[in-house]
Formats: sequence, C-alpha cells, structure tokens
Amino acid sequence: MAQLIAGVGDIVVSNCQDDLLKTYALGSCVALIVYVPEVPFAALAHVALPDSSANRKRAFRKPGYFADTAVSELIAILKGMGVQKNNQVWVKLVGGANILDTNRNFYIGKRNVLAIKKHLWKYHLGAIAEDVGADLSRTVSVQVKDGKVLVLTNRKLTKIL
Repeated sequence: MAQLIAGVGDIVVSNCQDDLLKTYALGSCVALIVYVPEVPFAALAHVALPDSSANRKRAFRKPGYFADTAVSELIAILKGMGVQKNNQVWVKLVGGANILDTNRNFYIGKRNVLAIKKHLWKYHLGAIAEDVGADLSRTVSVQVKDGKVLVLTNRKLTKIL
C-alpha cells in the first residue's frame, strides 16, 4: 500500500486499489476529492485559494492551488482516462474552515468551497458529501479501493464520508 500525500496546491491521483490519498491540516483549504467507482480511481486536490487570477504563474505550476484550475485539471484527467459520463464520477469536499480570521473579514474557507462548487457546476457535477466550515483543522484520507473518505480532527476519526 502506498500513501500519496497532497501538499498545499498538489493533486494526487491513483488507480491502485491498495493506495491511500491523504492531505494534512486543512484549515481554510479544501480537499477536492473525485472518485470513479468503476475503475476504481481516486484524485485529491488540496485547494488553497478560490481564483487563479491572483497568480497565473503559480496556477500553471500547481493547478491544485486554486479552485478554478483544480477543477479543470481534474476534469482533464478524467477525460484523459476516457470517463465521459458524470454519473460515473462522484465528488466530496472537506475543509473550508474559518481559521485565523477571527474578525470574520475574509471568509477564505467559505469562498474556497463556493468557488469549487461553482466550477464543478460548469461540468454538471456537485458534491455528494461534504464536511466543510466550522473552525477546526482536518486531516483527510481517501481509500482508492472503495472511495471511503476518512476525516480526522484532533488526530481522531470524526467522520466517514
């Protein structure tokens, strides 16, 4: 079993049933998880910001860093695999917390979640499950064999999506 770690702005993918995709310490960042049960295939993007217009060079180097480029990159990967129908794909979202914004001025987490959803809707996709918001950090892992998403807070399993 390989454990593939997604850092901030990374996208990790696998079609090996024994693999586990993982990302740590999601605050305002969002784990965008795509799964194709028929293959099985899983992808996880660690999205940090809602819009790539803030830094086009970074978006080119790390498309997973921004909501718009992460969604389009994952769609390109799916098309490259021959996935044509949206009913073959499901999406889950984790993160988007309100951390370090004590005055509630920026709402980066909420903006990240909304931007991801907006870009998914362009492709007629939506999340079938999510654990977003609040004011806590999350660590997320995805099992490629069955698409099970494990959410940990304070190093304890808190949800299975």
